[in-house]
Amino acid sequence: MFFCLASGAAFGAMAVFGKLAYAEGATVGTLLALRFLFASGLFWAGNATSVAKGVRPLKRQLSRRDACLALGLGAGGYAVQAGLYFAALSRIDAGLLSLLVFTFPVIVAVAAVALGRERLTRRRTSALAIALGGTTLFVGSTGAIDTLGVVLGLGAAVLYSAYILVSEGVAKRMPPQMLATLVCTGAAAALTVSTIALGEFRPGDLTLAGWWWLLCLAGISTVGAITLFFAGLKRVGPTTSSILATVEPLATLVLAFLVFGDTISAIGIAGAGLIVLAVWLVSG
Repeated sequence: MFFCLASGAAFGAMAVFGKLAYAEGATVGTLLALRFLFASGLFWAGNATSVAKGVRPLKRQLSRRDACLALGLGAGGYAVQAGLYFAALSRIDAGLLSLLVFTFPVIVAVAAVALGRERLTRRRTSALAIALGGTTLFVGSTGAIDTLGVVLGLGAAVLYSAYILVSEGVAKRMPPQMLATLVCTGAAAALTVSTIALGEFRPGDLTLAGWWWLLCLAGISTVGAITLFFAGLKRVGPTTSSILATVEPLATLVLAFLVFGDTISAIGIAGAGLIVLAVWLVSG
């Protein structure tokens, strides 16, 4: 439970770091490519440290099939989902985007039941309904509605759901840090090549502060968040991890208040209470 909650909080900082980076010269392509390049570098450095301390070499800890699947999850799943997320973030505000993306717990739960992986008990059904309702109340209707931004946000939710369901099996066969390393490496390769090809990779436009916010995005909202997520997914399964992750919009709105001065209404506070209740139900 703790891993999922910590992961949600770290992911919750992502939209704030992204907005700050955009204000300091980052394009969507620059942000995506550098985020995963930095993150994969940090992960590989951590693996090298583990090997130096006597941990078995990476190639002896996983099959070639799992390694290829993890790289594919990064290149074809996480990279595309992240691209949709940050493209949407450039068009709509962080609150509305959080609402759209956090339709994914319902998508995951329905898909897991349909695939025969889990049973949707009464307690879990209640937690799903309360979490979704709390997220809706907490985030509310924020900012002007941009149709393309909404479509991109919903697309990110669908892809993230598929990513969770596919990665569950690999997460049970591979240490979380190793899986996260390969996922980030696949995403970094795909995003760097595609953004250069599209002419969107412009690191020279970044200010010094922009580089700092991208490092925060890589270290906190990527390395930390992904490692914690896989650790939690391995222990509690896809539906429970998805419900616990609803602390992400709570973290986003709190940080937006602290950084940008965004206010939280009474309805938002009520929604936060429902999110806490959902977390309590699913962990009980």
